Amino acid sequence: MAKAQTIFFCQSCGAQSPKWIGKCPSCGEWNTYVEEVVKKETGRESSMGEIKTSKKNAPTPISSISKGKQDRINTGTNELNRVLGGGLVTGSLVLVGGEPGIGKSTLMLQVAIGFDSKKILYVSGEESDQQIKMRADRLGSTNEDVYVLTETNTQNIFKFLEQLEPDVVVIDSIQTLYTERIDSSPGSISQIRECAAELQRYAKLTDTPVILIGHITKDGMLAGPKVLEHMVDTVLQFEGDRHYEFRILRSVKNRYGSTSELGIFEMTDKGLLEISNPSEILISQRDEDVSGVAVAATIEGQRPMLIETQALVGSAAYGTPQRSATGYDVKRLNMLLAVLEKRAGFKLGIKDVFLNITGGIRVDDPAIDLAIIAAVMSSNADIPVPQQYCFAGEIGLSGEIRAVNRLEQRVAEADKLGFEKIFVSSYAQKSIDIKKYKSEIVFVKKIEDLIKALFG
Repeated sequence: MAKAQTIFFCQSCGAQSPKWIGKCPSCGEWNTYVEEVVKKETGRESSMGEIKTSKKNAPTPISSISKGKQDRINTGTNELNRVLGGGLVTGSLVLVGGEPGIGKSTLMLQVAIGFDSKKILYVSGEESDQQIKMRADRLGSTNEDVYVLTETNTQNIFKFLEQLEPDVVVIDSIQTLYTERIDSSPGSISQIRECAAELQRYAKLTDTPVILIGHITKDGMLAGPKVLEHMVDTVLQFEGDRHYEFRILRSVKNRYGSTSELGIFEMTDKGLLEISNPSEILISQRDEDVSGVAVAATIEGQRPMLIETQALVGSAAYGTPQRSATGYDVKRLNMLLAVLEKRAGFKLGIKDVFLNITGGIRVDDPAIDLAIIAAVMSSNADIPVPQQYCFAGEIGLSGEIRAVNRLEQRVAEADKLGFEKIFVSSYAQKSIDIKKYKSEIVFVKKIEDLIKALFG
């Protein structure tokens, strides 16, 4: 019988050490090493059993390698297809992470039921068959090709996989699985890594896509070693505030598509509804104009969106003014405020500035700089910006308004939603045809030009 031994693992990056150390030499984190019992393996027998595969390992000239299956599997959910890059790639390993209770299991069960003419195996280690059936009934849809298995032992799971031969496998969740090849408890770093490695081998050998559901820690990172993210082909983050109905599916890593794509859902009592036009839900419908609000035209992946930026400027109650931003980089906000003070003469050094991007999304697009500047100036002067004004431009340190990429898509989206004026950089006059749009396109070169156009 193999002799058991203990190894210390870093909970942050998964590095190993024969003894406990305070600071991880790999990732630099402190007090992250925990002791786990592992078993010395006498052989490398696979726990997958006799999985049928036509692949064989042998050196092959690259010119003679066939491209294989290029068709993606339609998941039946347009938002998920967009984030994945067009659909689910055969043989891929997809990791979906999110906070507890955010709706990961609901999303994946809804996706499993939505597959057309595909045999799906939904493996649950957290819920019973009856609980999954109750959720499926609440979603109001059924699929005879969806099979439910409540099991956490990977050896047993691979036996059922061999019998069923599904087209897609969903694991809920990777933290609940364990393999008999490792002596540590389920959810430990060594168990998560080994179980993920077994599922990865199964996916690559059988060309079966496997979707893993994973939990995240209090720091917002995926639970388990960092090596888990390196093993999978795609990492999707399912995020949102549980007190609000909107959920965002964001691509963090994608070997088969862009990482800039975004999928938006609305949580209802009948499951998650896809939001095909997020601009309409991210912009508030108000009866009257309010100061400190401006609409920006941004792009997430291939999708143009209009978002609402809200700013609040007030006198500092304490000695040090506060700078706070929700959904936006605070350092970039400080830079924009410095440009306003230096180039436009606004005395904001003694005032509190709060910024919020509505809808619970986070935006890194520099094209919303112009809208943020407009919102801050509007709140500072307490003069509202008309609701039918839209902004798309980047602010430079010298106060100039720079042109942004894919401007025509942004303008077309604002024009489609009926905005009267769209403020863009004057450096983009040659790249856009103003006759194509009903909206009036206003070209501004510096911050001073924007101030005159908005406030006279």
